[in-house]
Amino acid sequence: MTENWQRAGFGLYIHWPFCAAKCPYCDFNSHVTTMVDQARWRDALLRDLAHWAGKTEGRVLTSIFFGGGTPSMMPPDTVAALIDAARRHWTPANDLEITLEANPTSVDAARFAGYVDGGVNRFSVGLQALKNDDLRALGRLHTVAEGRRAFDIARDLTDRVSFDLIYARQGQALADWQTELTAALKIAGEHLSLYQLTIEDGTAFSARYAAGGLTGLPDEDLSVDLYNLTQDLCGAAGLPRYETSNHSRPGRECRHNLIYWRGGDWVGIGPGAHGRLSLFDGRWSTVAEKMPQAWLVQSEKVGTGNKAMNILPQTDISDEYVLMGLRTREGMDLAHLDRIGGRLDPAGLAEMVGDGHLQLHDGWLKTTESGALLLNAVLRKIVAVDP
Repeated sequence: MTENWQRAGFGLYIHWPFCAAKCPYCDFNSHVTTMVDQARWRDALLRDLAHWAGKTEGRVLTSIFFGGGTPSMMPPDTVAALIDAARRHWTPANDLEITLEANPTSVDAARFAGYVDGGVNRFSVGLQALKNDDLRALGRLHTVAEGRRAFDIARDLTDRVSFDLIYARQGQALADWQTELTAALKIAGEHLSLYQLTIEDGTAFSARYAAGGLTGLPDEDLSVDLYNLTQDLCGAAGLPRYETSNHSRPGRECRHNLIYWRGGDWVGIGPGAHGRLSLFDGRWSTVAEKMPQAWLVQSEKVGTGNKAMNILPQTDISDEYVLMGLRTREGMDLAHLDRIGGRLDPAGLAEMVGDGHLQLHDGWLKTTESGALLLNAVLRKIVAVDP
């Protein structure tokens, strides 16, 4: 297990929990505040980073990802300090990918140039929609024009730029999404993330939906049509899906996310961040204190904001590899599944292959297009359950 990071990569995830506003669909660990002690937070994140570096010496770092929250609210010098520290603690890969998520309302040319000067070489911009009415319905603070401007600023600094869109929105017809996605593909560079709107527990949308106030959401048939249209348009534009909700030109996938889907290792720092580390005695899950102030105080007291570090049972390791691997177009390596002690239900596997939902090729198992659409049902069939 200690060599797992060599097989699937080793990354660093840094969570910045603060936002200018809480979007009603968002269930991420984000908190609205106007007062942040920037020096104190920078020191705490650097301290937490050093804590985990001490447990993972000698590794080659393949990616850094600043997520949130709204990381584009971080001062560029804080971002640069964290990147410099990561480069000192680990050996950076020659093609180290460093991504920062950006909200269009916190983008300006000087700020983005500061991130690039500090080492960021990839941006993920949260456009979310290309219609102003729908942006307002999603609780976004920016307009379409502001979103396009943010994307253009990022593209002027690096060609490694992605953006997000949410579809299956209220009142969105198939023709509406076709028009919007066609427009998005005309400006897309190497990568885009396209998420069907889901109603997550604990969100404002969830409360509104339970009260009967969130009307006009697509039914199951329309949701399927929207998904299939997405695959057709993106494939024709040269950006096929490489994961359930992510599309890219070949070779331009997000390397950091591939670490997650391939079962690699990553350190997670910042409030609520999760990590996976393969150490000499097994594979461990880590989770940080969720509330920002509690995380900050704990980091200052004991050197880390981590709340729990637990060794994963063998079944959890293998099941996680199956669940994540089959989200990708490349699928999962059955030899690796065997090495980590995983197994699949043989009857369920035979049924899913026979029905055309799964495909076996050269020791790899992957979903077909129909299987990707029915992924949860496929997983229920093939994940072995101990008697």
